[in-house]
Amino acid sequence: MKVNKPTQIKGKSQKWKDVKGRRCKPPIKLSDLNSSPVMVSMIKELQVSVKNKPSVKRLKNKAKTLSQHKIVPLESGCKKPYSQANGSSVFTLEDETENLNNWKEYSQSFHGNGHVEISGDMEYAQPGRLEGEALHHCAQRDDRQNRSVLVMQKHQTLCFRGKCFLTCLYGRVEVMGFTIEEGQKSYPLFSPASHCPLTIRALETSDYSRDDRTEASHILQKYLSSASRKKLLKKITSTSSVILLEPMETPLTRFLSSFADLSELFSPTVGELMSAVLDTPLNGLGMIPLASTIEGLKTSGSYRDALNMVVNACRGDMEGCAVILVCGIKNVGKSTFIRFLVNTLLNHTASVDYLEGDLGQTEFTPAGCLSLLTVSEPLLGPPFTHQRTPEHTIFYGQSSCESDLDRYLESLKSLWRRRSQSRETPVIINTMGWVKGFGLQLLVDIIRFLPVSHVIQLSHSGTTQCPALTPEFLRTAQGCQTHPPSQTALDEFTESHCPPRNYSHLIVQSDFQGVARQGTAKHQRTNEHRELSLLAYLSQLQSPDPGPVRPLHSLTPYQVPNTAVALGVIHCEVVPTHMFYAANASLVGLCCLAEKVASKGGPVLLSQAPICPCVGFGVLRGIDMARGLYFLLTPVDPSVLRKVNCLLLGAISLPSCILTTQSGFEGEMPYVTTDYSFDLTGAGKLRVFKGLTRPSQTGMQ
Repeated sequence: MKVNKPTQIKGKSQKWKDVKGRRCKPPIKLSDLNSSPVMVSMIKELQVSVKNKPSVKRLKNKAKTLSQHKIVPLESGCKKPYSQANGSSVFTLEDETENLNNWKEYSQSFHGNGHVEISGDMEYAQPGRLEGEALHHCAQRDDRQNRSVLVMQKHQTLCFRGKCFLTCLYGRVEVMGFTIEEGQKSYPLFSPASHCPLTIRALETSDYSRDDRTEASHILQKYLSSASRKKLLKKITSTSSVILLEPMETPLTRFLSSFADLSELFSPTVGELMSAVLDTPLNGLGMIPLASTIEGLKTSGSYRDALNMVVNACRGDMEGCAVILVCGIKNVGKSTFIRFLVNTLLNHTASVDYLEGDLGQTEFTPAGCLSLLTVSEPLLGPPFTHQRTPEHTIFYGQSSCESDLDRYLESLKSLWRRRSQSRETPVIINTMGWVKGFGLQLLVDIIRFLPVSHVIQLSHSGTTQCPALTPEFLRTAQGCQTHPPSQTALDEFTESHCPPRNYSHLIVQSDFQGVARQGTAKHQRTNEHRELSLLAYLSQLQSPDPGPVRPLHSLTPYQVPNTAVALGVIHCEVVPTHMFYAANASLVGLCCLAEKVASKGGPVLLSQAPICPCVGFGVLRGIDMARGLYFLLTPVDPSVLRKVNCLLLGAISLPSCILTTQSGFEGEMPYVTTDYSFDLTGAGKLRVFKGLTRPSQTGMQ
């Protein structure tokens, strides 16, 4: 079957309207922020709106007494403080030494505002969010190379949307738990609208004996002109950090931005746009700073305590390696916690092993996979920004395991057996958000099957949404494949009998805004996250060299004889005569069966779902029945493709934009139809209530 070139559908232009039907301005594009006329007009509008607002806000509650000290009014030559996220203020003096005492008395009159540091040039900086006018004083831009240098004082933060490369030139900073120090390589930072914005935080430097002005001057010579260098040197002290920010453009970002619906993925959301700091030396880099009204990652006390406990256990002399299982309900922050934990561990160890047990929200692969891999680089963005090829992968084919619990558990055990037991690297196990009914039984089985040393259970609102998975609970809990008295991992693999193991159980309370609720804004739904991961995987088909994006239908596919590979559908039953209709223009897993594929002169079709290694994914571009060929698009290396003898089709479908909005479509679009009604019986997807309690769980027979 030949593949026709689809046509591109041009949608009608729609005007933005509010709830009353009035016209509103369209969202500002990130590309417009680099345009001077647009920037100037936006700034003027913001300034006018600020002038029209009252300068004094009434207090809802009774004002508290600040201090018995006399508060000295600000002189006309001094600038007003800028409110920060942590309640402190940033003060700026431009070589006006006569007001020094007044500023000291003013700042000391407020208790709890933090320590005010005074540099040699009498410039004041306090911990807090870098925003507004402060960014003009501590950042300088090199227009020729399109890059900026930013000076941050200890504990200052910069929260932003966008993407960039970060290099630490002096001191050290922290991003998502990972410490970046001078002398290290550049790291890519991704802060899209689909996830919580990233925050760069300056850390205190322990070496106070350095000649900060001399060293920093030599460093800045490579990146700034003499005039810009002199301005920044006034801000640098022995505890400062200096970072280089550069624009970033990769095949991933080019491919995603080629789709109209994703062109503003790295721009501030509509709700964040009024808090975006637009007129700064950083805007032309592709990153937009956010004001203190927008929160970054919010960590609770139990969040930090759990991180410290796990890190101390991995650094200590515990017997064997730490095996940390993270669980909790959907949208409680498991993936973010795991990224933070991985980054924190990478500050102390060379690598961390990661076992993926969540089929729907995978971290390193498209959805529908269970995988085991070693992480040696920090995760400074959401999952779709760091898609990788794991050491071991099993293609399950669905975003949930409710239809075949046994195959899910056997796949996890198969992956664990492939891990070298002699490794001393800590292991992190990600689990699904299904924690009721059979989901709870699966968690019980996983803890019993694997040598878990720590169970971190995320919850919210001060309570756990499922029973606390303590060692005492595990001794009497019912699993899908295990039954009390509990089995241990040693019982499962060696059939010997040992007393139940102990492990540390930690409860982490999540208190960020919107916890346990799925995001409703654009690109924040779980199905959109799955599509982003799949599109990121397919972006590997693009050339690494800068240039226009090539649509998938213009790429040359591999030709695979249908007698050399077996074809199977693993998520539902399909009659053999309809197998090719189901597989055409679909995503398939490239798998390796242990037995050799034997053909009797025709295509080889599988009747059961095998548990076998998967080396990657491909798009079945078309099927030529006359010549017996599959046409396959895949980024997998040809040397690895020679081992593939099985193509598995699951319920993970291609994003609709692949079929409808790629450029270069001509004529009628293939694989797309409007002559379909979901009102027909059986036309829609069968919904399964996964939280149903079975009699075996309640003790009833």
